[in-house]
Amino acid sequence: MSYDLDQFVSDCRAILTRDGGPKGREEVRVKLEQLLANKAFVEAYCGEQVPRGLKVLYEDPDLGFQILAHINDKARVSPPHDHGASWAIYGQATHYTDMVEWEREDDGCNPGEAKLKPVKKYRLLPGHAGIYQDGTIHSIDYPDYARFVRVTGTNLDKIERVRFDLASGKVEQMTPQQAT
Repeated sequence: MSYDLDQFVSDCRAILTRDGGPKGREEVRVKLEQLLANKAFVEAYCGEQVPRGLKVLYEDPDLGFQILAHINDKARVSPPHDHGASWAIYGQATHYTDMVEWEREDDGCNPGEAKLKPVKKYRLLPGHAGIYQDGTIHSIDYPDYARFVRVTGTNLDKIERVRFDLASGKVEQMTPQQAT
């Protein structure tokens, strides 16, 4: 029997109950790669027949983590942003996503402005997952029809997050994406 969403949810609950820190999250990342190896899961939740948009596959009532499917039609390059006090694990289902991690070059004293530099770049291919720990500034770039599964430590619509404009240096609060 293939590893499925129910088993993944159960494993996430057990892992994050035991260790909600970076080591536990890394275990969840590995389990997400195991889930993405199940072609039936990918087809059912990220296949061509799946309606486009952002779908909540699971939200844990006790621990608060979410599992979401991102079913995209159009290519997108996100501005650098963070997930506030949350972490996120991106697991590629189809196509690819180019990931960039950023670091502040300024001292952070002016909350409305920032100067960033890229510190890590990599491409997620189908079946691979990458993790951003709490507060990590990152950006993503994917082509038409890319699909991925994202696990977050909490519902990102309920916490403060910021995005960075590289051209102007402005830092702005992000608005909820209304994924729920």
